[in-house]
Amino acid sequence: MAGPELIQREIAHQDIGQGVVLDAVRIAQGELRVFFAVGTKADQITAGAGTEIKGIRSVGDGMIVTAQAEGTPVLAVDGVAAEVLVGEAEQGLFAGLDTIFATRNGESAQVTLDWLSFHVEKQGMQAALILDRSQPGQGKHYLKGLKKGLKKIKGLKRVVHVVMDVPLGDPGLPAEAHPFNAPGAPGKDRMEIPSPSPWDAPQRELQLFEWARHRFLDQASGVALVDLCDLIIPNPGETETVFETARGSQTGAITLGGRNCYPWRVRKDEAAGFGDHICVQFDATKLRRRWCVAPQVAGENAVWRLVRIVGTNPGPEEIRPFFRFMALRHPADTVSKIVPKTSLVEDEALLDLAESRFGHKPVRMPEIKKPKVDETSNRTCIITCMKNEGPFILEWVAYHRAIGVEDFIVYTNDCTDGTDDFLDLLQAKGILQHRDNPFKGTGLKPQHAALQAGEKEEIVKNADWVISMDVDEFINVKVGKGTLDDLFEAAGEANMISCTWRLFGNSDIHEYVDEPLIEQYTRCAHEMTRKPHQAWGFKTLFRNIGLFKKLGVHRPKGLNPQLWDEINWVNGSGQPLPRDMYRNAWRSTTDTIGYDMVQLNHYAVRSAESFLVKRDRGRVNHVDRDQGLAYWFRMNNNATEDRSIQRMIPALRAEMDRLLADPEIAEAHAYCVDQHRAKIDALKATDNYAKFYGDLTGDRMETLARIHHVFGANVFLAGPDVIPEDAVRRDHPDGYFFTVQKQETAH
Repeated sequence: MAGPELIQREIAHQDIGQGVVLDAVRIAQGELRVFFAVGTKADQITAGAGTEIKGIRSVGDGMIVTAQAEGTPVLAVDGVAAEVLVGEAEQGLFAGLDTIFATRNGESAQVTLDWLSFHVEKQGMQAALILDRSQPGQGKHYLKGLKKGLKKIKGLKRVVHVVMDVPLGDPGLPAEAHPFNAPGAPGKDRMEIPSPSPWDAPQRELQLFEWARHRFLDQASGVALVDLCDLIIPNPGETETVFETARGSQTGAITLGGRNCYPWRVRKDEAAGFGDHICVQFDATKLRRRWCVAPQVAGENAVWRLVRIVGTNPGPEEIRPFFRFMALRHPADTVSKIVPKTSLVEDEALLDLAESRFGHKPVRMPEIKKPKVDETSNRTCIITCMKNEGPFILEWVAYHRAIGVEDFIVYTNDCTDGTDDFLDLLQAKGILQHRDNPFKGTGLKPQHAALQAGEKEEIVKNADWVISMDVDEFINVKVGKGTLDDLFEAAGEANMISCTWRLFGNSDIHEYVDEPLIEQYTRCAHEMTRKPHQAWGFKTLFRNIGLFKKLGVHRPKGLNPQLWDEINWVNGSGQPLPRDMYRNAWRSTTDTIGYDMVQLNHYAVRSAESFLVKRDRGRVNHVDRDQGLAYWFRMNNNATEDRSIQRMIPALRAEMDRLLADPEIAEAHAYCVDQHRAKIDALKATDNYAKFYGDLTGDRMETLARIHHVFGANVFLAGPDVIPEDAVRRDHPDGYFFTVQKQETAH
């Protein structure tokens, strides 16, 4: 018994002036459709002798021209005319057949045979139209293997394999020698040399789908659009094929919704196959849209595009799934180059498909045991970096000890104000751990080097909860009595709690005094402050149970994807965060912001005098960035007032007094304060810093600190100098908004 037909077609494009005709198809006596590639405009196209243009329709950035000509049609682009090579439509090849139209992106013959066999078995496919992106002459081995294997696929009628853009040869090539071999191709004594292939990326040519319809597919019983790396996999218990579903639809079309799938790993020296793909991204929600249409039901006015059939409107219940097998789509890349492996989880349906349908034993993900959690143990560790922060250490440590933090590990570098000696003393007193920052010579930023080193420390490894945060950040617990135990109780079974920044400004305080920050600075940004983008950055308290591989500045990084469903991450109001935040998110959004249980009071600028020292010492995580006026503008927010943290002042004072009762601690703190004061005075004595201090404390900057809500994000990127005086001084009615064009980020 003869197997399915394998029919080959080679279709060349044609230059007409500066335009490129992908193909021309005769659809009726004297009537043809001409498909122009992207780049040719409708007003450039005119009719030549004996030809009438009946209509021009843009599809994407390409054009479809409907023309009438009794003899050889002639079209011109920008006045340069040429006879158009026209081929007859071959609708009979697919008439009455359920067909898949696919593009080959380099898949092997074996992959193609597996693809054909699968869809014949699972979707009742009877024919396939395959558009091959490879150049002519490159597919001989592929076609030989395809022809041999087709004999084994019962139920398949035919496969039409099309190579686009066959070179037409030199101007002297006789007509009978050119390879434009579709039935009815006209003879021509001399032919033009084609321009470079437009089919290297055929899907940018949206008229491709209308071309396939008019040349081959309009009489098919059903047509599905997927590629050779895609499988339309039936849902469990589903017996109706996608073609049957499309024919039963009122509009004659349904949506195919695709998910990417991946191998965990392909064995060395083996080519990837469908059976290697057992993983999906747990946090991927967007579907690739393709379609299945019943041409006779959808009607001739429906327009075929890449992601939909225009003129039909399938409902959400008319979505059938398919998988895109990404190691077949990108065969030259390792899995880690195609997708972040931290996002991959095994899919039971794919695993079953690999083993039962393809008889393959795929490489499985390494197994990680689910963590055991002692909910009664909540020992908390803060890891932080400092440089010349001596006068602020006492309050910060005392406050966090007062709310329940037991362990601190502090990394420092290049301190000159007594910070190192003070921390060494606190370590000797058993209050914290102090380490030199090992960043020099590593190529790492100081904060990243500290986090990397901290992962190996017992104080971190033994903690139940860990958070990476800075000495200008205070965990403000708003539930219960304001302690971490109250927060953990309110958060229930959460194992990650994001504490979103509330940016506190200088409250128009210019001079440094040795008093607690949480007493002095009460003015801050509104809760709903989306700009600058730092306003909703967060730091994350997380249970130290192995869900992630390493510490991060804002949250742990390197998710162990096998444990993704163990994550119970909530925002500052106790509301669950979406899974698409699990791997990389570092800031809240309008949908995820929450301050009801906890917020992170961020005193990024403190007083104007202290900010001079901060600018002079640089930044621990961005050592190449100057903290100038633009930084002050972004971070100095005095729009409203929040005193919620001040209920903890008695507990703070009690802990500070207890620490200061130790004369050595009191002396070390006083030394740091004196050094800070001396540094301020030295800086203010210079012309540069004296002017800078004048700018910080001037009326203009004080006004700007209260009106952040009227500025667009680009203003904060550019800095305050782009704001005209009128926008600063005028009244700002509801709805007033000022922004500028995007500029280079200000430092």
